[in-house]
Amino acid sequence: MRIDPDATVAEDAQIGEGTMVWGLAQVRDGARLGKECIVGRGAFVDTGVVLGDRCKVQNNALLYAPATLEDGVFIGPAVILTNDLRPRSISPDGQLKRGSDWAAAGVTIRHGAAIGAGAIVVAGVTVGRWAMAAAGATVAKDVPDHALVAGVPARQLGWVCACGGRLDVDPEDGRWTCREDGTVHRLTDGTMAAEG
Repeated sequence: MRIDPDATVAEDAQIGEGTMVWGLAQVRDGARLGKECIVGRGAFVDTGVVLGDRCKVQNNALLYAPATLEDGVFIGPAVILTNDLRPRSISPDGQLKRGSDWAAAGVTIRHGAAIGAGAIVVAGVTVGRWAMAAAGATVAKDVPDHALVAGVPARQLGWVCACGGRLDVDPEDGRWTCREDGTVHRLTDGTMAAEG
């Protein structure tokens, strides 16, 4: 474990073996970071956020509670995982809202998924296994496993392999093949998965 002297890590945050937290990052109380994670400069990991093993959180990313990242998730620079479905500073009667005045809705990022630089994932959204959100996307609805989404609001453009390569379909047999490593996938009832 390596924590930069300029980082702020709460005493009760759990930091896994081999994890690195770089300068000006903040890891709040109750956060749990798995083994061999990297938290970049200026990143914010909120109270109770959970990172699996080997996650990368790049510079200036903001992970608001109660976000959950499974193993191997990539969070690009300046990504924001939000947590408020109805953000307001004040209540209808004009009183400043407090933590007890709203319920946080967490973002879930499944195994191996990647969120590109500057993307925003809206509260309550789940991003599927090995899915990819392009840089600058605003992800406002759930993303299926292996889906590639982009835009504002994010829309599905295609499918990606675990390696990140685009998948192309063979119209004759319905199999999807990765352009990068040749891995074959099958789309069944809207769910993409590698064969074998």
